Amino acid sequence: MRDEDTDWKDAAKAVPELRWLKALVTGLTLVMGLGMIAVVAMLWVRLNQPALPELPDDIALPEGAAPAAVTFARDWIVVVTDAGEVLLFDRAGALQDRIAP
Repeated sequence: MRDEDTDWKDAAKAVPELRWLKALVTGLTLVMGLGMIAVVAMLWVRLNQPALPELPDDIALPEGAAPAAVTFARDWIVVVTDAGEVLLFDRAGALQDRIAP
């Protein structure tokens, strides 16, 4: 093997497409790196948000019940307690229905 085959400048002169390939690989590497940084930043922001949305003040849960999941629908607020009970509230905060587990 000759020394000039391993030298980048000599190889680029012999095959001009190598310079284009080097620029393309470098550009793609930069784009991939920026994409990874963006994904990590979005995950960081998203995972630092509170797990459950805040319940409105006018909703009173039964004694000893803690919310495990909260769903805000157009006309209803559905709360699933840690015991598996489903509580259906209207927008005013009045308990409309209660479904036992």
